Amino acid sequence: MSYLNMNDEELMPVVVELNVLLADYHVYYQKLRSKHWNIIGKNFFDLHEKFEELYNDAKVKIDEIAERILTLRYHPMSKLEDYLKTSSILEEAPLKSDQNMVDETLDDHKLLLKQMGKVIEKAEAISDEGTIDLIGAYIRELEKSSWMLNAWSKKTSENLKDNIVEA
Repeated sequence: MSYLNMNDEELMPVVVELNVLLADYHVYYQKLRSKHWNIIGKNFFDLHEKFEELYNDAKVKIDEIAERILTLRYHPMSKLEDYLKTSSILEEAPLKSDQNMVDETLDDHKLLLKQMGKVIEKAEAISDEGTIDLIGAYIRELEKSSWMLNAWSKKTSENLKDNIVEA
Protein backbone atom coordinates (compact mmCIF):
# COMPACT_ATOMS: atom_id res chain seq x y z
CA MET A 1 0.00 0.00 0.00
CA SER A 2 1.35 3.40 -0.95
CA TYR A 3 0.47 5.84 1.81
CA LEU A 4 2.97 8.47 0.65
CA ASN A 5 2.49 10.84 -2.25
CA MET A 6 6.10 10.31 -3.34
CA ASN A 7 7.61 7.62 -5.47
CA ASP A 8 10.46 5.39 -4.33
CA GLU A 9 12.96 6.67 -6.90
CA GLU A 10 12.45 10.25 -5.77
CA LEU A 11 12.85 9.22 -2.13
CA MET A 12 16.15 7.38 -2.57
CA PRO A 13 18.41 10.49 -2.29
CA VAL A 14 16.61 11.51 0.91
CA VAL A 15 16.95 8.01 2.37
CA VAL A 16 20.66 7.90 1.52
CA GLU A 17 21.28 11.20 3.33
CA LEU A 18 19.12 10.13 6.28
CA ASN A 19 21.19 6.95 6.58
CA VAL A 20 24.38 9.03 6.64
CA LEU A 21 22.83 11.18 9.38
CA LEU A 22 21.86 8.00 11.24
CA ALA A 23 25.47 6.79 11.06
CA ASP A 24 26.72 10.21 12.20
CA TYR A 25 24.38 10.18 15.18
CA HIS A 26 25.45 6.68 16.23
CA VAL A 27 29.14 7.62 16.33
CA TYR A 28 28.33 10.95 18.02
CA TYR A 29 26.21 9.12 20.62
CA GLN A 30 29.01 6.72 21.52
CA LYS A 31 31.54 9.55 21.75
CA LEU A 32 29.24 11.38 24.17
CA ARG A 33 28.91 8.24 26.29
CA SER A 34 32.68 7.99 26.41
CA LYS A 35 32.99 11.64 27.45
CA HIS A 36 30.35 11.12 30.14
CA TRP A 37 32.32 8.18 31.54
CA ASN A 38 35.78 9.70 31.23
CA ILE A 39 35.37 13.34 32.28
CA ILE A 40 37.48 14.35 35.29
CA GLY A 41 38.49 17.57 36.96
CA LYS A 42 36.81 20.69 38.32
CA ASN A 43 34.14 20.68 35.60
CA PHE A 44 33.16 17.06 36.24
CA PHE A 45 29.67 17.72 37.58
CA ASP A 46 28.67 20.21 34.87
CA LEU A 47 30.04 18.22 31.94
CA HIS A 48 29.12 14.76 33.24
CA GLU A 49 25.51 15.92 33.35
CA LYS A 50 25.70 17.81 30.02
CA PHE A 51 27.17 14.85 28.13
CA GLU A 52 24.42 12.62 29.56
CA GLU A 53 21.79 15.13 28.44
CA LEU A 54 23.31 15.22 24.95
CA TYR A 55 23.59 11.45 24.55
CA ASN A 56 20.02 10.93 25.74
CA ASP A 57 18.89 13.45 23.13
CA ALA A 58 21.00 11.71 20.47
CA LYS A 59 19.44 8.35 21.39
CA VAL A 60 15.96 9.75 20.74
CA LYS A 61 17.06 11.24 17.42
CA ILE A 62 18.63 7.94 16.33
CA ASP A 63 15.28 6.23 16.79
CA GLU A 64 13.35 9.02 15.06
CA ILE A 65 15.70 9.07 12.05
CA ALA A 66 15.47 5.28 11.68
CA GLU A 67 11.68 5.47 11.95
CA ARG A 68 11.57 8.22 9.33
CA ILE A 69 13.52 5.97 6.96
CA LEU A 70 11.02 3.18 7.68
CA THR A 71 8.13 5.59 7.10
CA LEU A 72 9.63 6.30 3.69
CA ARG A 73 9.44 2.51 3.05
CA TYR A 74 13.15 1.71 3.33
CA HIS A 75 15.24 -0.10 5.90
CA PRO A 76 17.64 1.98 7.99
CA MET A 77 21.30 1.15 8.17
CA SER A 78 21.84 -0.88 11.34
CA LYS A 79 25.34 -2.40 11.45
CA LEU A 80 28.06 -0.74 13.52
CA GLU A 81 30.57 -1.55 10.78
CA ASP A 82 28.45 0.42 8.30
CA TYR A 83 28.08 3.36 10.68
CA LEU A 84 31.84 3.64 11.04
CA LYS A 85 32.39 3.43 7.28
CA THR A 86 29.64 5.95 6.49
CA SER A 87 29.88 8.56 9.23
CA SER A 88 31.81 11.78 8.74
CA ILE A 89 32.21 11.86 12.54
CA LEU A 90 35.31 9.93 13.50
CA GLU A 91 36.09 7.96 16.62
CA GLU A 92 38.56 9.72 18.89
CA ALA A 93 40.73 8.78 21.85
CA PRO A 94 38.51 9.03 24.93
CA LEU A 95 40.97 10.55 27.40
CA LYS A 96 41.02 14.31 26.88
CA SER A 97 40.78 17.49 28.87
CA ASP A 98 37.37 18.97 29.53
CA GLN A 99 38.02 21.80 27.07
CA ASN A 100 39.11 19.34 24.36
CA MET A 101 35.97 17.28 24.95
CA VAL A 102 33.78 20.34 24.49
CA ASP A 103 35.73 21.50 21.43
CA GLU A 104 35.43 18.05 19.86
CA THR A 105 31.70 17.98 20.57
CA LEU A 106 31.30 21.37 18.88
CA ASP A 107 33.25 20.05 15.87
CA ASP A 108 30.89 17.07 15.74
CA HIS A 109 27.93 19.46 15.87
CA LYS A 110 29.27 21.23 12.77
CA LEU A 111 29.39 17.90 10.93
CA LEU A 112 25.89 16.96 12.07
CA LEU A 113 24.54 20.34 10.97
CA LYS A 114 26.25 19.99 7.60
CA GLN A 115 24.67 16.57 7.08
CA MET A 116 21.28 17.86 8.19
CA GLY A 117 21.59 20.53 5.52
CA LYS A 118 22.14 17.80 2.91
CA VAL A 119 19.03 15.95 4.12
CA ILE A 120 16.97 19.15 3.93
CA GLU A 121 18.27 19.91 0.43
CA LYS A 122 17.26 16.47 -0.88
CA ALA A 123 13.91 16.58 0.94
CA GLU A 124 13.08 20.03 -0.41
CA ALA A 125 13.76 18.84 -3.97
CA ILE A 126 10.82 16.41 -3.69
CA SER A 127 8.63 18.37 -1.22
CA ASP A 128 9.15 15.80 1.56
CA GLU A 129 7.63 17.98 4.26
CA GLY A 130 7.79 15.28 6.96
CA THR A 131 11.55 14.99 6.68
CA ILE A 132 12.01 18.76 6.38
CA ASP A 133 9.97 19.31 9.56
CA LEU A 134 11.84 16.63 11.52
CA ILE A 135 15.32 17.78 10.55
CA GLY A 136 14.47 21.48 10.85
CA ALA A 137 13.64 20.95 14.53
CA TYR A 138 16.92 19.05 14.99
CA ILE A 139 18.87 21.95 13.50
CA ARG A 140 17.29 24.45 15.88
CA GLU A 141 17.98 22.22 18.91
CA LEU A 142 21.57 21.45 17.93
CA GLU A 143 22.34 25.10 17.27
CA LYS A 144 21.10 25.94 20.78
CA SER A 145 23.21 23.16 22.35
CA SER A 146 26.21 24.43 20.38
CA TRP A 147 25.67 27.97 21.64
CA MET A 148 25.55 26.71 25.23
CA LEU A 149 28.72 24.62 24.88
CA ASN A 150 30.46 27.53 23.20
CA ALA A 151 29.37 29.85 26.03
CA TRP A 152 30.80 27.38 28.56
CA SER A 153 34.14 27.62 26.71
CA LYS A 154 34.36 31.40 26.96
CA LYS A 155 36.08 33.45 29.61
CA THR A 156 33.64 35.50 31.65
CA SER A 157 35.38 38.67 30.44
CA GLU A 158 34.48 37.93 26.78
CA ASN A 159 31.45 39.59 25.21
CA LEU A 160 29.11 38.70 22.39
CA LYS A 161 28.82 40.87 19.32
CA ASP A 162 27.11 44.10 20.23
CA ASN A 163 26.54 45.53 16.80
CA ILE A 164 22.89 46.32 16.56
CA VAL A 165 21.65 47.30 13.14
CA GLU A 166 18.80 49.73 13.15
CA ALA A 167 16.24 49.63 10.39
